[in-house]
Amino acid sequence: MYDKIKKIIIFFTFGIFALLNNETGIRAEIILTPGPDSYEVIQEALILAEPNSEIFLSEGVYEFEDGLSLDVDNVTISGAGIDKTILSFKKQKSGSQGLLITSNGVTLRDFAVEDTIGDAIVAKKAQGIRFIRIRTEWTGGPKSTNGAYGIYPVESTDVLIDSCIAIGASDAGIYVGQSERIKVINSEARYNVAGIEIENSYHAEVTGNVAQHNTGGILVFDLPNLPKQGGHDILVAQNEVLDNDTPNFAPEGNIVGKTPNGTGIMVMANERVEVRNNRISGNATAGILVVSYLDDYDDENYNPLPNAIFIHNNKLDNNGFNIDKDRAAPIAEIVEGKAPEIIWDGVTKISEWLGFGGSKRLILGKNFKDDGTRVDMINLNLISYALIPWFHSPDKNYNDYEGEMPPIDKVNFKTKWSN
Repeated sequence: MYDKIKKIIIFFTFGIFALLNNETGIRAEIILTPGPDSYEVIQEALILAEPNSEIFLSEGVYEFEDGLSLDVDNVTISGAGIDKTILSFKKQKSGSQGLLITSNGVTLRDFAVEDTIGDAIVAKKAQGIRFIRIRTEWTGGPKSTNGAYGIYPVESTDVLIDSCIAIGASDAGIYVGQSERIKVINSEARYNVAGIEIENSYHAEVTGNVAQHNTGGILVFDLPNLPKQGGHDILVAQNEVLDNDTPNFAPEGNIVGKTPNGTGIMVMANERVEVRNNRISGNATAGILVVSYLDDYDDENYNPLPNAIFIHNNKLDNNGFNIDKDRAAPIAEIVEGKAPEIIWDGVTKISEWLGFGGSKRLILGKNFKDDGTRVDMINLNLISYALIPWFHSPDKNYNDYEGEMPPIDKVNFKTKWSN
């Protein structure tokens, strides 16, 4: 069947297809080049791929009117580079994403996906999925009509996102949801609503990334009415979270549409989250925001309260200078002038609020401004604000929240990728 397509080159070596790409050192079994029938050629290659094989997409722009899909285990799809091999969906007419992965042990590397009508790359129920030097982008800038997610693994295990770039998503540029054992490292997220989002997931590392010019830089959420909930053991470390100043452009009704303009790092309703050694600056509403899920819900198993959020050794400066009065109304109403660098909504169980024991929900270590002085913080104490506003008083005593917590364990993958 390949003889009808000159664009597929197959090399036989002892019955195995192989080619050594001199520039990248990649061993590729099937080599494709752009052309008017790119969709048919690539989709056929994805359907017929054998386990432990590799499909190499040569340099150029591949244009598609429909989405691609892969359902074969242990396949690698690679390109010539993040700005050299471009899968363009600007003319897409059907399909809810650009590329859908529903198999295990898959590696995607060195190519870009642009201008999909829906999500760019989705991996669903994948055991072992790697995104390495992948770019997703909506090239027309931030618009509510852009696809929701750039890099989007969901209900998956052993997720690696390394040295990727995500631009222009109307929900999250890099999103990992309902998954376990996750590493998002050395990546960039710009001009998305949420730059990087970890949602309803267990055991994640978000380290060494740059989140800049999004609405919110890095979000760690746990939401009700999802199959996997109770997000926990998340490390957010050594990231640059800077100038997240893009107005929220999420479509109406989207939960991320409630993210305040100018949010640096936001933790909502998770347990055991460590936020350390980050550089956080230029975020108009808040540098670090810790909140409960305050909307109505009908999930009896859901816990809307954050717990054991350990924030230490971060450098924060020039945040909270222009609070989003629509999406962060309580902050704007309670705080006079510039907001403190660290904000907690102070929502707890009523028994805790009344003084009958409780959890250590917010734990603060040393966090500094650029000049070396300690940052300020505020507990908004929203329960008293709602119930007895005439007696309401926020707590700004940093010392009340100082403490320690054992560090989050490192993520160890169980998947052994074939290449």
